[in-house]
Amino acid sequence: MPTVTIITAAYAPSAAYLAETIASVRAQEVPEGWELEWIVQEDGKDPSLGHHFADVSCARYKANGVQLGIAATRNLGLARATGDLVQVLDSDDVLLPGALMALIPRFQEHEIHWAVGQADDLMPDGTRVEWESALPYGIVPAGSVNRWAEDHGGNWPTHCAGLMLRAVALRAIGGWVGLPGDEDIAMFAALSEITEGYNLDGVTWLYRQHPNQVTRSSATRHLSENSRRLALQRVKAVKAAGLQFQSKHQFDLDHDLHNVTVGPAVKEPKSI
Repeated sequence: MPTVTIITAAYAPSAAYLAETIASVRAQEVPEGWELEWIVQEDGKDPSLGHHFADVSCARYKANGVQLGIAATRNLGLARATGDLVQVLDSDDVLLPGALMALIPRFQEHEIHWAVGQADDLMPDGTRVEWESALPYGIVPAGSVNRWAEDHGGNWPTHCAGLMLRAVALRAIGGWVGLPGDEDIAMFAALSEITEGYNLDGVTWLYRQHPNQVTRSSATRHLSENSRRLALQRVKAVKAAGLQFQSKHQFDLDHDLHNVTVGPAVKEPKSI
């Protein structure tokens, strides 16, 4: 049975809105024959959020036990995911009812590896601000998102915090990039350069605006220029290397692609 996995990197100091995020996942439905899995990975040396998910039947919670940052935390969640599709969801954002029902069929109808719905900004007073999509709706040709970014100073027209992705494609390009910020942009730049995607004409999630957002942090904001530079460098690198995916059908329902076994780490590998 196909599964869609929601991946959420959580962090206690910025979890003030977690209850609304949980409620939004509880309200989700999936197409007939699909299952929903929610992988929650908590960052930080003093994890304290596990009890919030104890009675959420689809949730699979684990904690890092150490501060690793959002990229590493998401990747640890990805390692536990069993889904064919991955829906990104930050712990302060909200999936609107019908979000998964709207996006999942696009992967069955088209040979795409990513899809995204539109987002309204959710303001501190509870009001919503609409934004017009910078991209046409429907199929997004490979490379077109990055051409837009190149023409706009390394700023991308797609908000990566609402992406749905093929899990195997996400793993194939290395998951989220180990950067202090814009890790999702650097991931998406490589993936969207070599695969078609889908831009849905409809609002599927709310992007919460608040003072404690990671993207507003002054600690790493000054590093954004270098992070986005790396994203554009990745675009050039995947083009130069000739990287590409074949038909989407090569990834369909092949559970051997994520079912692997590892043993305890050894300090010194044996000689070959």
